[in-house]
Amino acid sequence: MTAKEHNVSQVDRWFSVQTRSDPRITAGIVALAATSLLIGGAFAGLLAEGAHDFSGAWAAFDPYLFRVVRFTLWQAALSTLLSVGPALLVARALSRHPRFRGRAFILQLFAVPLALPAIVAALGILALYGRAGYFAGLSNWVGGQGWPGIYGLSGILVAHVFFNLPLATRLFLEALQTVPSDQWRLASQLGMGARPALRLIEWPTLRAALPGVAGLVFMLCITSFTIVLTLGGGPAATTLEVGIYQALRFDFDPARAVALTLLQIALTFVVVLALTRLGANVVGDTNLPVAPRRYLSVNRTEAVLNALLIGLALLFVVGPMAATAAAGLGADLGRLAGEATVRQATLTSAVLAFLSALLSVMLSLALTMARRALALNRRSGSRTLLEHATDTGAGFVLVVPPIVIGAGWFLLLRHLGDVFAVALLMVVTVNAIMAMPFALRAVRPAYDAASERHERLCAQLGISGWSRLWLVDWPSLRRPLATAFAFAMALSLGDLGVIALFGSDSVQTLPYLLLARMGSYRTQDAAGLALLLGLVCLALVLAADRLGKGIARDV
Repeated sequence: MTAKEHNVSQVDRWFSVQTRSDPRITAGIVALAATSLLIGGAFAGLLAEGAHDFSGAWAAFDPYLFRVVRFTLWQAALSTLLSVGPALLVARALSRHPRFRGRAFILQLFAVPLALPAIVAALGILALYGRAGYFAGLSNWVGGQGWPGIYGLSGILVAHVFFNLPLATRLFLEALQTVPSDQWRLASQLGMGARPALRLIEWPTLRAALPGVAGLVFMLCITSFTIVLTLGGGPAATTLEVGIYQALRFDFDPARAVALTLLQIALTFVVVLALTRLGANVVGDTNLPVAPRRYLSVNRTEAVLNALLIGLALLFVVGPMAATAAAGLGADLGRLAGEATVRQATLTSAVLAFLSALLSVMLSLALTMARRALALNRRSGSRTLLEHATDTGAGFVLVVPPIVIGAGWFLLLRHLGDVFAVALLMVVTVNAIMAMPFALRAVRPAYDAASERHERLCAQLGISGWSRLWLVDWPSLRRPLATAFAFAMALSLGDLGVIALFGSDSVQTLPYLLLARMGSYRTQDAAGLALLLGLVCLALVLAADRLGKGIARDV
């Protein structure tokens, strides 16, 4: 053995020993334990309540319960159809015109619904289509008949399409941009028109992406809580998650809440399993790559039709946002800013969102580091259970919606003390766990790339723990950690799921206060609060998007 081979062998042995005793693995185990405790505690509360009142839980499986299940599936199926079908057409229209003035701005507007809290969007839809909305005035002026309003199934569908049409469009457009430019060059040389290009080039790509995108939209609609709560309009338009909330906060029927929760978990598990089989991205990443050079010839008729499709989709998306802004500016913002309740809710929201984002980023970084260390330690052979858990464990939180976790802990804590005394802790922890899959997407690629460059050098120099994190990893992780933090904070700031269960007059966030003002018919105040909440969340997501683009340039 040469001296060089001997030195390499020594480094490999030192490298293996370091990874086996790596504190990153310990941090990952702690993160997994915290996640398991939160979700496991919720299941413990559900099982304990079910065992305590088994006959009541079994009796809850009545015709009303199955009617709620049918409506949950029906509204999700209709929302998926109405979102995905037009999105195919709009995405193809945008793909056929890869460069025109305003295209980038349109794509940015299509990203805005992802940043808006659901309750803000619901208020904008009511301001536009509600009985006292802009369309009501137009209907009265044109036909003289009363506008029926939009509560019920129609309101739920409009809101879901508002959120999911832009998302599906961006995902389909991302799929179309993976078509090699050579195929477009050959199509141009052969003089291929729009119909043959759709049949031979575009449709195979769209067809491959269709199951995953449709499944993702379906899952988002099944787990929709805020939209159904604000726009459902009554028992006839109730989903499982809203039923859980009503059973605990209004009826106080724990047995029915357990039955509804078990059905909700079963439905989301089946949907997520189907998405995994289809290879879908359940987080919904919509970072569009740079469009490749296209060799397209679009005739005038097709250009007009594509412009009409894009224009209609743009109007549909911009309408509720403009209505939200107009209604918010019409409120007495000065008076709202001076109210002690509003200031306290704003401060509470900011503190809880900050703590949730911080915890989410810490847990995500710990799982990312542990996954990398375990992969380096393995070297060869199959992955261990711990490595599987650090890789995919965070994704399982998508199976259990926030309202389900909140319901489980609500049932567990009511036997131990005052449920509302731990409201702040529950909001922080549940929102942090729910933001982890999104934070991981920002942190993991950057950390893996940094580890690829520095791992052996750190092993040779014996740098580990906090020293390595601060001196070696931190320069590469500052931007992705800031991206993850901003996005997680935006998600937590606009969430209504957990605070709807644990909120009270003494613990209120901006979404909770907004819902209370809507419930007491103080629509002007609600509009002003919605404008404030929407602007803050939008600023956070835009900051995350800008930081994410900076990551792509650095890589």
